[in-house]
Amino acid sequence: MKQDVFDLSHFDEYREGNRREVKKANGGLPNSLWDTYSSFSNCNGGVVILGVKERADGSWYTTHLQNKNKLLKDFWDTINNRKKVSINLLNEGNVETYEIGGDVIIVIHVPKADRVYKPVYINDDLFGGTFRRDHEGDYHCSEAEVRGMLRDQAEKSTDSRILINMDLDIFYSETVKSFRSRHTAVNPDHVWHKLDDIAYLERIGAASISDVDGKLHPTVAGLLMFGEEYKIRQEYPEYFLDYREILDPSIRWTDRLESSSGEWSGNLLDFFFQMERKLLRDLKKPFKLDGITRIDETPVHKAIREALANCIANADFNFARGIVIIKNPESITIENPGSIITGKAQMLKGGISEPRNKLIIKMFNLIHIGERAGSGVPDIFSVWDDEGWIPPTVLEQYKPDRTVFTLSFSKKQAESEKNKRKTGKTSGKREKQAENGKTSGKQKKQAESAKTSGKREKQAESGKTVNNKQAILEFITQKGISKTAEIADAVGLSQPRVRVLLSELSAEGMIEPKGEGRARAYIPKE
Repeated sequence: MKQDVFDLSHFDEYREGNRREVKKANGGLPNSLWDTYSSFSNCNGGVVILGVKERADGSWYTTHLQNKNKLLKDFWDTINNRKKVSINLLNEGNVETYEIGGDVIIVIHVPKADRVYKPVYINDDLFGGTFRRDHEGDYHCSEAEVRGMLRDQAEKSTDSRILINMDLDIFYSETVKSFRSRHTAVNPDHVWHKLDDIAYLERIGAASISDVDGKLHPTVAGLLMFGEEYKIRQEYPEYFLDYREILDPSIRWTDRLESSSGEWSGNLLDFFFQMERKLLRDLKKPFKLDGITRIDETPVHKAIREALANCIANADFNFARGIVIIKNPESITIENPGSIITGKAQMLKGGISEPRNKLIIKMFNLIHIGERAGSGVPDIFSVWDDEGWIPPTVLEQYKPDRTVFTLSFSKKQAESEKNKRKTGKTSGKREKQAENGKTSGKQKKQAESAKTSGKREKQAESGKTVNNKQAILEFITQKGISKTAEIADAVGLSQPRVRVLLSELSAEGMIEPKGEGRARAYIPKE
């Protein structure tokens, strides 16, 4: 029996991100085990524990698992049966047995599947047997989600696909001119500057010769970066870019930019530079010289630009809702359709660069935008830490696939941490005295200090409440009818806390509940 890897004393920690599943398995391997295997593989991995039952209050007990050897044999026979499971991602080290109070449990560590193996499905049924994991458990993937995983399988970037049904007249000349001017500014001696527009676009990957007719046609990257919105929507009906600036909570938005307005090109390149101006214009620019040249950028400017480029480089425009950017005084939220190809954990760690749209990021690199070393996101976290701000948050959502990156400008509670360190040495003594009902004069002073600190924390909490309500309202306004669980997942709060805030927003007339019980959902109130 192994006792050094899996630790039941940390049972609740395995639940983080809903990556733990317990099953009695007294009657043999449960059929639902394979749904969960598919779910964990297609998300971020997880742990399945056989021989444990969980009570309603969250406590657990062992279930006197029988026939351990037969269960293990059945498990390995089944997972290696291609008619049952599309691929076996496990080796012997992923399956462990433990003895707990005389009972045996089996722990199965399911890893996140590499994109080339996704989707992992069961019962030889690609569209009916593919599962994913959300806050409620395992769910069947939609056809759109399965096709999204299939697109990400390809070694060749999806944005390099040649659009043989389109001609070179889809390129918007003003956007091409703008890109070439920027390229010349950052690299004036580049050999491509002497080429005409068509040859230049072919060199940067915006156009390519098709094997079908031997003619030059736009690539997906070229269409998205240099096309006009109505032409982009011919290829991507769900394509949408949306910016909302909310500086006054009493006003729905103080500035709005949409790709479908018809007032500008609506392509990715023009959107990027409009967003750059809008997101960076309020940031301070301290006076600093490099020799006799003034430096107008700070690390924060570069970090926000990197976050924006990362969003575009990883967007999958086959999914609905498109790119949404929301700016308010306290934060910037950047959302893109599509999951994280490398997975959230690897993205936060850095070191691997695997953008969904490789040609698009190559074009950005030509004008010195974007990071290809895999260190972009960790660098953003580092900048935020240097500024003393709350760390950015990354949410990976499904139904449909979506990545939400939030950059908060709120300061960390440094004073609160200082108080904790200051009182840490005497906390044990105070706890013991409290248990005995003793209160000294010194403790009374500490209690008064704690009361004052509590007031400050309450004021801070009031500010958090306003921000959380704003985040909830923005999500409901953007998505439409929304359930409590998906709102909680989107804004990063517990469901009980979200229910309280939803009740307050309803009382304030900002949202309106629909339905009863588990079917209850919320919509924005006009």
